[in-house]
Amino acid sequence: MADAVAAKSKLYPNAHDALQGVVADDQTLAVGGFGLCGIPEALIAALRDSGAKGLTAISNNAGVDGFGLGLLLETRQIKKMISSYVGENKEFERQFLSGELELEFNPQGTLAERLRAGGAGIPAFFTRTGYGTVVAQGKETREFDGHHYVMETALKADVSLVKAWKADKSGNLVFRKTARNFNPACAMAGKVCIVEVEELVEIGQIDPDQVHLPGIYVDRIVVNATPEKRIEQRTVRA
Repeated sequence: MADAVAAKSKLYPNAHDALQGVVADDQTLAVGGFGLCGIPEALIAALRDSGAKGLTAISNNAGVDGFGLGLLLETRQIKKMISSYVGENKEFERQFLSGELELEFNPQGTLAERLRAGGAGIPAFFTRTGYGTVVAQGKETREFDGHHYVMETALKADVSLVKAWKADKSGNLVFRKTARNFNPACAMAGKVCIVEVEELVEIGQIDPDQVHLPGIYVDRIVVNATPEKRIEQRTVRA
């Protein structure tokens, strides 16, 4: 019974309430998603409405103009992006080229591994990716078995904003197909993890073998049953 009560306390009525008492100025946030696939769109909109500023956002990309993290760029709430691909956002481009926005570029696999390392308690790791390029500038390098490696440090966040398909009231998560992407790694890297889901079920209704991320990593849950799910680049036959 005590477990059930504790699990129920993770549920919040809306995205605004889920951010209360957690999000503040000058924080680092890890935000799941790949392009517009698997982004916590309701939580991002609530973050915009919170007015929190001076944020550092760890995310594979920066959304698009007017949607996803693009909303926070328009309101100048993000001061720095730690990303891999940012080519779909004209406002991002404008702010970066004018010196208004800091950017820490990462090869995509390196970004994923930095987040995973942060969640696993691994402070740093060596990778061959980026050696001899601008990515390696200012970083320690070593040679192992005749190959050169770059040392990359782990990424941790004050808050993780994550999108999943389904959760039970303990916060055990199931992601849907490619919408899983960076979400589990982001969830594990945050001190506090807030998850947006389309469906909430009772404890025990998800087969333990089907759980993609255990509820131990999830602190707050909000249900958004009808997300917009925009398509970044719609392609159809002539």
